[in-house]
Amino acid sequence: MVKSVPYHPFLIEQLKDSVYAAGYLTLFLNEQEEGDLDIGIFPSALKEVFEALGEPNMSADDAKLHLEKLDALLSGDGSATIYALASWLKALGLKLTVAVDAGDQEISANVAEFAEVGNV
Repeated sequence: MVKSVPYHPFLIEQLKDSVYAAGYLTLFLNEQEEGDLDIGIFPSALKEVFEALGEPNMSADDAKLHLEKLDALLSGDGSATIYALASWLKALGLKLTVAVDAGDQEISANVAEFAEVGNV
């Protein structure tokens, strides 16, 4: 008989890879933009990423404060909320970015080329 692996510990282990964690959060945001996701699920995803990336690197008190900050910023309104979320993610080694919605078209310019143009 095949034993199943509990999902939550497996997910947290996967989210310890910051690239995976960034993709995980992006997936939730993209689904929200398309109207396919209840916005109430995104805070849970943020907390799972925090459990994987933040908790192991913080004291218990700092971890508690960081989660309290998340709850406060998600209940906020206005442009300050986006900056607070960016700061919250930065503490986990992630950053908030904006991407071109290309639909079904593929974007040919790569980020390195864009950075070079911006530095001219």
